[in-house]
Amino acid sequence: MAKVEKDILIGDLIQINAGVIPILMEAGMHCVGCPASQGESIEEAALVHGINPDELLVQINDFLADK
Repeated sequence: MAKVEKDILIGDLIQINAGVIPILMEAGMHCVGCPASQGESIEEAALVHGINPDELLVQINDFLADK
C-alpha cells in the first residue's frame, strides 16, 4: 500500500484500514467516530488536538506497511 499523507481524511483512512483507530485513540484523537472527523484531514485533526501530524503519520504508515 502507498503511504498515506497528511491530507487524507480520517473517514477515508478508517475505510482503508480500521486497524488505525487504536493508533488515533492512543494519540488522543478520541473523536474518530464523530461526524466532523469524517471530513477532517489527519493534519487538521492532529493540530486541533496538539499532536505532531508528522509523528502520527509515521505510526500510521508503519502500521499499514506491516499489513
